[in-house]
Order: sequence, then C-alpha cells, then structure tokens
Amino acid sequence: MVAQSAASGVLSDVVKAKVLLVDDDISVRESLGRALESENYEVVQAANGQEALERFSEQQIDVVLLDVNMPVINGWDALDRMQEINPFLPTVIITARPNQYERAAAAGAVALMEKPLALPVLIGLLNHLMEEPWDARRKRMAAHQPIRIPTGLD
Repeated sequence: MVAQSAASGVLSDVVKAKVLLVDDDISVRESLGRALESENYEVVQAANGQEALERFSEQQIDVVLLDVNMPVINGWDALDRMQEINPFLPTVIITARPNQYERAAAAGAVALMEKPLALPVLIGLLNHLMEEPWDARRKRMAAHQPIRIPTGLD
C-alpha cells in the first residue's frame, strides 16, 4: 500500500499498524477509516461489539478504536472480552459521553476521546502508542491510567 501522509506530504508504503475501528455509525467508520488509511494505518471496521470480536479473533490487531454505545454487544462488553485475551492491547474509547472516563480507566482503556474527534490529536496518539516501548505500555496499563482527550470542538 502506497499512501501520502496528510501531515507530512511524504509518500510511504509502510503500514504503521492494524487498527480495529468499531462504531455503529457508518459515516464515522468511513470518514475516520479514510483518514487513518491516509496516515498509513491499515483499518479493519466493525459496526458493533459482536463484529469487533469476530474481527479480533480472525486477525492480529495492534490497536482498537472503540465506541461504547452500540447494538448487539456494546463496547464495554467487547472490551472486557478482548482484554481477557490480550490485556495489553491498546484500546481508545471514542464516545460522545465525556463522563465515561472512570469506567474507561477501570476497563483498561489507554485513552478516552470525546466526539467529535480531533483528528490530528488522534493520529498523534496512535503514533505514540505504536512507538511506545512495550514495558512502558505494560506499566501504564497496569496502573489503569488512561489519557483523557477532550472533544475536537475545544
């Protein structure tokens, strides 16, 4: 895959990571998916927690972007199941409800981003997560200290 980074304008064929993007809003999945692909992330999409668990079991996922208010299986239940398999999988909660920070921390999420998302901040966060040394990630996640990122409207 050859892509041009919107931030740098540099052509690259290196995929940074495989992102599982889970949101029941197709417009969010499509627009965010295109933006992530333009930054050389491979994107796997799911419309609900059940689909997310299926994709997660089929593929090697590097990071999860997870809405929590969805039909079939909600994001919280999907996160619990994914954490049972890989407790150090970086998961970013994306939600329109900013009062979910404590629950995200308890669930093991690395960050909570409020909708509408600030795309440059999200890309920076993903880049940081993929470059973060394994030991540092493990220690931070074991301490249940997610990053809180306010809405992109601020």
